[in-house]
Amino acid sequence: MYRQSLFGRAVGGAIRAGMVAGALAAATLGAHAEGKTLRFAFQGTLNALDPYSLNETFTLGMLGNVYEGLTKRDKDLKIIPGLAESWETIDPLHWRFHLRKNVTFSNGDAFNADDVLFSAERVRADGSDLKTRIPADSEWKKVDDYTVDVTLKTPNPILFAEWDTWYIMDKEWAEKEGATKPVSAKDTNPGPAAYKANGTGPFTIESHEPGVKTVFKRRDGYWGEKLIDTNLDSVVFTPIASDSTRVAALLSGDVDLIEPVPVQDIDRVNKDPNTAALTGPELRAIFLNMNQIRDELPTSNVKGKNPFKDPNVRKAFYQAIDIEAIDKRVMRGLATPIPLLIAPQLYSAPDLKRWPYDPEAAKKLLTDAGYPDGFTVGMDCPNDRYVNDEQICQAVVSMLAKIGVKVNLNAQPKAKYFAKVLAPGGYDNDFSLLGWTPSSFDSWNVFVSLATCRDATGKGGPFNLGGYCNPKVDELAKQIVVETDVDKRNQMIHDAYKILLDDTSHIPLHQQSLAWGKRKNLDIVQRSDDQVLFYWAKLN
Repeated sequence: MYRQSLFGRAVGGAIRAGMVAGALAAATLGAHAEGKTLRFAFQGTLNALDPYSLNETFTLGMLGNVYEGLTKRDKDLKIIPGLAESWETIDPLHWRFHLRKNVTFSNGDAFNADDVLFSAERVRADGSDLKTRIPADSEWKKVDDYTVDVTLKTPNPILFAEWDTWYIMDKEWAEKEGATKPVSAKDTNPGPAAYKANGTGPFTIESHEPGVKTVFKRRDGYWGEKLIDTNLDSVVFTPIASDSTRVAALLSGDVDLIEPVPVQDIDRVNKDPNTAALTGPELRAIFLNMNQIRDELPTSNVKGKNPFKDPNVRKAFYQAIDIEAIDKRVMRGLATPIPLLIAPQLYSAPDLKRWPYDPEAAKKLLTDAGYPDGFTVGMDCPNDRYVNDEQICQAVVSMLAKIGVKVNLNAQPKAKYFAKVLAPGGYDNDFSLLGWTPSSFDSWNVFVSLATCRDATGKGGPFNLGGYCNPKVDELAKQIVVETDVDKRNQMIHDAYKILLDDTSHIPLHQQSLAWGKRKNLDIVQRSDDQVLFYWAKLN
């Protein structure tokens, strides 16, 4: 039958026990000797440094070198203690977190319970892109300087599963810098505090020029030296949007690490005597959204109604897309077609399969829906976020043209793309591409983020770009988050995915693969969540 989530297997025992204790002694000692500089290039930019601005893997990974959560994840993605050294459930509605002592932020301020309470309030404030990290109605109380109680309205056995990327901020520093409110991703003039950082992590940000260069420096006095293993003193990050330029920089030795390596260049990187490609499955699903919440699509020639409200139209789009051709020609075999909005390593069910590629069936579905000659629609796509993202969208445009649908593609850098299609931009998209890695590695995150009903402001499923809504999914999501019986929980997860599949809520495409390029004198840990963490990197 279906498989239990990776999260459930990894921490189910800890949930049943009700307590997790720190065990740092067995970790690897970080190295200060022979410090070196890592030069890293990514296809996109690092913009605002506010850790609540953008719920995006790259940004959260970069800031994860500077900031920390109450929990962390190790090299194998298992949850381990972070700024909370242990936690316990007093009862199903009452959690207690014991904070780590003798921890300082990079400016020297001491970390304590006041910072946790401040961060819990800030992450739920308007402008935050990480509101779902903690329950909106949870109550946070300071027991003493190093103990925090959390009271819930309903049980939540996976409460802390996403907290490795809910970074704790310094209350005193934020008040001094005028950074008490989160910076919205839409804000083009957020003020100087958005470009400063002050975390408890092993690196600081020495300088930051958005879109140009960011310099990270190793900090002294980091509490978790036994958790890290690096000889880096600094990291210079430079965005390089052009695939060919980025690969050339690696091959010439101008940079030590790039992401991604275009799939068509992996062999070239591997054949060079001084470079190598690091590849492996990523826990990210790539899919298409169809706007089902609007009464009329602004980018379509259909007036007075919305074609995507008709499930026949959504299924026609799905069956017009040849996913095998995309993964063979665009992704060069480095992708796995998926039937669900989640990577198969995290959840799979053999009876839930993709709708087959069938352009003739797609044409009939369009005819049955009243569009025998098709229609026009606009499509939004990033061109510097996912592996070959613009090329995927171009392939979709070409395939839909064969069933009479004319798609006008708007591909742009991720900063502009996210500012347009997410809540701060008013969900301004009719048809769009998105990638998603559930931050908890659990299916509940998929449902509550991508598939529960939302309003125009994002209340509900905040990343449900198409506004899909089925109350049955909402109800299942509410039950899944409180259910502690693994078998019952997995049955409800299966039921929810089946509804999404039957409704053609989205169009799942594939699970993309990681493709990093590195100089051979660099050793670095590549986790399947695609976070580039400098504290596990060594230059030899």
